[in-house]
Amino acid sequence: MQARRAAYASVAEVLRGGATLDDVLARSGETDPLARAIAVTTFRRLGTLGRVLNARLSKGLSADERSFALLATGAAQILFLKVPDHAAVDLSVELARRDPKLRHLTGVANAVLRRVARERDDILAEEVSPLEDAPVWLAERWARTYGPERATAIARAHREGATVDISIKSDPEGWADRLGGTLLPTGSIRLEDKTAIPELPGFEAGEWWVQDAAAAIPARLLAPRPGERILDLCAAPGGKTAQLAAAGAEVTAVDRSAPRLNRLRQNLARLGLRAEVVCRDGLAFEAEPFDAVLLDAPCTATGTIRRHPDVAWTKKESDLASLAGLQARLLDHAAGLVRPGGRLVYCVCSLEPEEGEEQAAAFLARHPDFERQAIGRDETGLGSQAVTAEGDLRTLPDGTGLPDSIGRGLDGFFAFRVSRKPG
Repeated sequence: MQARRAAYASVAEVLRGGATLDDVLARSGETDPLARAIAVTTFRRLGTLGRVLNARLSKGLSADERSFALLATGAAQILFLKVPDHAAVDLSVELARRDPKLRHLTGVANAVLRRVARERDDILAEEVSPLEDAPVWLAERWARTYGPERATAIARAHREGATVDISIKSDPEGWADRLGGTLLPTGSIRLEDKTAIPELPGFEAGEWWVQDAAAAIPARLLAPRPGERILDLCAAPGGKTAQLAAAGAEVTAVDRSAPRLNRLRQNLARLGLRAEVVCRDGLAFEAEPFDAVLLDAPCTATGTIRRHPDVAWTKKESDLASLAGLQARLLDHAAGLVRPGGRLVYCVCSLEPEEGEEQAAAFLARHPDFERQAIGRDETGLGSQAVTAEGDLRTLPDGTGLPDSIGRGLDGFFAFRVSRKPG
């Protein structure tokens, strides 16, 4: 009962206020894996759930987030989770009965969820595009940008969810063997073991950290060297900071979020790595120019929908313009923190060209003192499919054309690398 209450309340809060599911669950203190599984599955299949419920409600879906969340989480359990039908139905009805604001929904919840259970096989047999589980504005954008076929493949990858990848301080072959994982051509290890992360060998000893294989590439593109002064701008939660520090660089990690920086400090302490940590807005940070700067800019995060499916439903198309403006300002500020002859890598976990390819072109037009350092086709371990015609990194979640060991196992990322001309 408690897990289901936490799941539907969290879904309702995310839909109502735009907060992330991770933040909502963290604030609630809910740690039951079932609550997270129900909420994540609901967002992963939200379009399907909305259609299925709407077709079976005589008055259609309510605009009230709590009502919809209760029915959607119940239907998600019936259709997509290994939960006994009676448990999904009966406990959803009981939750409605106990909530004064949902008590009127008791009979409706009982009827519609029992019908969903009876018709489950027919519902699951329906041939519907995976794009149904993306908001219309996102589905249309992806079709325009990548073509209808590729957009469908991206949405299918989002339905399938994310793998767990880790970055290693040293001896990747040895740790892949010890953890029973797969050493990817990018240098990351993909885990197969379903054991809780903190219980795996090497975690407490600080030998590795969780980081998507695509998210680990930008720091490698920076090619950090021992003793170099490197700035990680917008650094939290710190996976890239750890990579730079593990390479022997003198890292300054800057972020405006104190709670996220606390997590970064905890990660560095566990890993036995050091960095200067500064809590400050990236646009206000000033220092002597660095040998290299890594800017992982705030973005819509549409490339992370595999692991954070709520992102698709909390972002709006209007967010793009404001975020793109912020990214341009951060890029300009970061450029001033690079010494002559130094390097700058910009990256975003977004599928949207306004935050990626268009930012690269606009930056180079504004900054003739910088020149693009094209990424080699063999530099990332992903081959030519991950490098654009201009020489930038572009990964997509469907994994088309990537090595078989990668499959549909990468977040959507964009990165470009430039150097400041000497003199």
